[in-house]
Amino acid sequence: MAGGRLSAVADNVARMRYGFIFTGTEPNLAVELARLAEASGWDAFFVWEGIWATDPWSTLAAAAMVTDRIRLGTMLTPVPRRRPWELAGQTMTVDRLSNGRIILSAGLGVPAEVEERFWIFEDDPGRRVRAELLDEGLDVIQHLWQAQPFEYEGEHYRVTRTDTMLPPAIVQEPRIPIWVVGLWPRMKSMRRVVHYDGWLPNYAPPGASPDGSRDQARLYTPEIAAEAIAWIRAEREQAGLAARPFDIIQEGTTSGTDAEADAAVVRPWADAGVTWWLESDWQVPADRVAEHARARITAGPPRP
Repeated sequence: MAGGRLSAVADNVARMRYGFIFTGTEPNLAVELARLAEASGWDAFFVWEGIWATDPWSTLAAAAMVTDRIRLGTMLTPVPRRRPWELAGQTMTVDRLSNGRIILSAGLGVPAEVEERFWIFEDDPGRRVRAELLDEGLDVIQHLWQAQPFEYEGEHYRVTRTDTMLPPAIVQEPRIPIWVVGLWPRMKSMRRVVHYDGWLPNYAPPGASPDGSRDQARLYTPEIAAEAIAWIRAEREQAGLAARPFDIIQEGTTSGTDAEADAAVVRPWADAGVTWWLESDWQVPADRVAEHARARITAGPPRP
């Protein structure tokens, strides 16, 4: 029994992949760093998507032109704030430019009480409406990616069939991987996650705000992750999805200067069943982002 457990842990560590999240804003620097990340052994490179900010998909299109292997994506896209047809066109374009290397990370977007800057152009319609927009938006986007005529009638979006001027389809099949934020242990949120390709964890202990906070995130542990992962696997088995690839993502910070200590940070998450470690440090001052990112990327992933 112990041998089986050790084998499973070793398999989890071996399956772990590593992405780097660029927390800066300069697109030329992001493109430079994407190429450096590929050369330094990282598996993915992500940029953040804001409202009044550098356009992430333009940046990723440029990064696709100077890389060959590394996956590219946002961390993350507030789908309810986006027009699905425009997001479908952007993601399809970068998917084709990269020959099928992009990931779409999707979430509700944050409420005004967490980040006031997020709602400077409009009012927050509320979590329920944002959830509806997320579900319908992702549904419409997947149809659009196929570049085939279709009709759609939802509560928030309507698509009228057209047979002319259709764009090319995406490269990846059956779709661009979609990683979705799920709030554990809120079952409605988690059941959405089950039907996509990866879980971006958010955590709200009983009685806590469903919109989360940094303090709540600190309470999320590998042990809690393992419980959630077991639930996801059971739900996917019941839904007939167990054979399809599914990723579990964990974001965190390691030093890049002490390989043993960095591995000790990552290993418990790998043991819990996490498949992607995303390196980030959102506390680095803006005037040090370039220096920090170059050094941390060059040091390589924190492999156990």
